[in-house]
Amino acid sequence: MKATLPINSVSAEDGIQAVQGFPDESIHLILSDIPYGIGADDWDVLHSNSNSAYLGSSPAQLKAGSVFKRRGKPLNGWSEADRRIPIEYQIWCDSFASHWLRILKPGGSAIIFAGRRLSHRCVVAMEDAGFTFKDSIAWMREGAAHRAQRLSVVFQRRGDITNAEQWEGWRVGNLRPTYEPILWFVKPYPIGTTVADNVLRHGVGAFNEQALLRYEERPDNVMSSGFGRNEAGLHLAQKPVRLMRALIDLTTQESQIVLDPFCGSGSTLVAAKSGNRRYIGFDSDPDCVRIARERLAPDMFEAAAVRTT
Repeated sequence: MKATLPINSVSAEDGIQAVQGFPDESIHLILSDIPYGIGADDWDVLHSNSNSAYLGSSPAQLKAGSVFKRRGKPLNGWSEADRRIPIEYQIWCDSFASHWLRILKPGGSAIIFAGRRLSHRCVVAMEDAGFTFKDSIAWMREGAAHRAQRLSVVFQRRGDITNAEQWEGWRVGNLRPTYEPILWFVKPYPIGTTVADNVLRHGVGAFNEQALLRYEERPDNVMSSGFGRNEAGLHLAQKPVRLMRALIDLTTQESQIVLDPFCGSGSTLVAAKSGNRRYIGFDSDPDCVRIARERLAPDMFEAAAVRTT
């Protein structure tokens, strides 16, 4: 076990492996936008993928001159092996859930951004590890794109005018993704004690409604805090600092420790620093770590704080 924690740092390490050496009950909050397992990029492929066209193009498409920048799998998959994607995602979540439980203080929260399609697998993994699933918060995204292809267009390209007219108004894909789920888990406090007892002993377990109202109009489980001016564009899956700050202030006090094992461009860490919390971040991508460190540097940090308030 490590005798001390790497307080106020961000490191280019595998976050799953890095936290395994943390002392028991040493972290007040884990707040992380974990990979969703839906193939947003190479780092988001968490299953045994055997199709070379995934995130790219097939030989037939290259021959036809059609190049996908990020070609995703259809929901039905390309093979029987693809049907195991949800199962393999749950196995991946299993790989860190028990370690997170061990290092959190009793009553401490683990707040996870998870994709709509596989979030239920994350819930099962965390519950199996011993967490209590407290709530699912809906974060309402600004400007969500609607990419569902019109079925009539598919038939038009085939020269099938009859079916193109018959299926007018129908689409292939999903409804516009206007929200993302935020999963809120809590490490159980000892049986025989109360939340009030746990707060006095460990400093966590209740939530600060008054603090939340500095960011949201109502203390609801639907949140809408968005990006500040010139804040977005640093990472494919970047989240707003204001939103992360709302979640940090909701569940922790000043000087407590916030951990993000998948910190990306560092929004959780910037939010923690701005709220006078101590922070620890890991990401396996050195470029992301470089961006996070730049954002946390004194000059950059002060400028970002002005933009996101």
